[in-house]
Amino acid sequence: MSKLGAGLALKNMSSLQRLTPNKSKRKVHRALWFERVMALLASLNYLLVLFDLTYLPLRDFWLHGKVQLFSFDIGPVSLPGLSLEVPLPPITQWYDPVKGIQPYRDTEQYLDKVNELEAEIDATNLSSKLRSLKSPEVAQILEDLRQRSVEMIETNPFQLADKTGDLEKIKNKMREHIRTEEDSAKEAFIEFWSIENLAAKDPDDELQFFNEEIRPLIAANYYRPIGETGDFVDYFGLLDFPFFALFLTEFLARTWLISRRRTGVSWLDAMLWRWYDIFLLIPLWRWLRIIPVTIRLDQAKLVDLSAIQKQVRQGFVAEIAGDMTQVVVIQIINELQYSIRQGEIANLLQQREVRPYIDLNETDEVAALTKIMVQMTVEQVLPTIRPDVEALLHHNLDKIINQSQAYQGLERIPGVETIRNQLIERLVQQITQAVYSGLDAAIADDPVGDQILQRLISHIGEAYGSQIQTQKTLEEIQYLLNAFLEEVKINYVKRLSQEDLEEILDQTRAIRQK
Repeated sequence: MSKLGAGLALKNMSSLQRLTPNKSKRKVHRALWFERVMALLASLNYLLVLFDLTYLPLRDFWLHGKVQLFSFDIGPVSLPGLSLEVPLPPITQWYDPVKGIQPYRDTEQYLDKVNELEAEIDATNLSSKLRSLKSPEVAQILEDLRQRSVEMIETNPFQLADKTGDLEKIKNKMREHIRTEEDSAKEAFIEFWSIENLAAKDPDDELQFFNEEIRPLIAANYYRPIGETGDFVDYFGLLDFPFFALFLTEFLARTWLISRRRTGVSWLDAMLWRWYDIFLLIPLWRWLRIIPVTIRLDQAKLVDLSAIQKQVRQGFVAEIAGDMTQVVVIQIINELQYSIRQGEIANLLQQREVRPYIDLNETDEVAALTKIMVQMTVEQVLPTIRPDVEALLHHNLDKIINQSQAYQGLERIPGVETIRNQLIERLVQQITQAVYSGLDAAIADDPVGDQILQRLISHIGEAYGSQIQTQKTLEEIQYLLNAFLEEVKINYVKRLSQEDLEEILDQTRAIRQK
């Protein structure tokens, strides 16, 4: 029974081991789908925010569905440019109530009067239209339009909607169409809405000009009531509230779960952990919601922001590296200048320091390093360069002997040249061997020699220090060193620029790629 129980236990454990990874994968898969759904909802909310922020500046496009590709105004010359019409649903009818937009009464009544005029002179032929212009009803409508035109120019009903520029366009277009000598927009409108002008021209052409050039500008005007807060009425908060409630619930639940699952993390700490989600909950600066939206899209693996994050990090690194480099190097140079002004150079040369020198290992590092350099020179460097040294000595000795007047007198004697060559070879060998032997003896274990070397180094420093003081050049040396360090700060340290650091970062990236 015990064996059977053990077998069943092992079988159950193996089954659990097979099921655990699958459960973990399903859990991660569900979490990823939840992140993606919330990221898409946050993106939808941000698109709605962007639409709301740009609705008023782009309302003319949503109203008329026209895109002005380009236009030029160069002094008195005006080029209308090209326009593209885009079929759109009645967006303004849907969204104007959200922004509290209402038709402006005066401009709306103005267009209604134009519609009445079109209805009165609507006929199948030109003669019938001209006869209808003489009717009392048309004359009354034209008189009303002339008064309304003058009133529109004087009162500027476009100012409330911040569309005074549209009124200027209307005035310019009407002046250009009528070409009045007085160059007055009021006179242009009065002449345009006269029976004489409509009778002299085809009424349909004049009304077509008005409907194509003037009516869209007048129709774009609107009225926005002001609420009790002193701001324009805006009901966008009602559209944003469902998203606010959803994101608030998700924020509270997510941060609560984080505080329960993480040891030592309070609920407030978890809220600070998800600080970027706060932008989804505040009704101000809604354009900042791009921060949580971007982070959520990256966490949901819907977009890859690794390249952008890398560039941002490198930008911070470049700025911080530049500041730190300047601070550190300038601090080091300032410390050197302070030491020079305090006279520590003379103290160093004379081994009379203000503070006692602290020896950590009871070793004279200068003497030890000197001995290592000499040993390396004797054992490794000299054997390599000995032929070159001997050739150089041979050349110099040969040149000296040739320049000697005594040798020039003996040069013609047979056998003298052979003796000279032998003498030069022997001198070269003796000199190099003497130098090599002397250096070899210097690196041999010799306590007395080590003491003499240390005493020599100490006496060299003392000699330099005393010589500097006897010649009274210490102040000049200190001045020159301080001036040199100041020039280093100005010419090199303060010239560290972003381009220099970017070049360093480029080199770093190249090394990583290799």
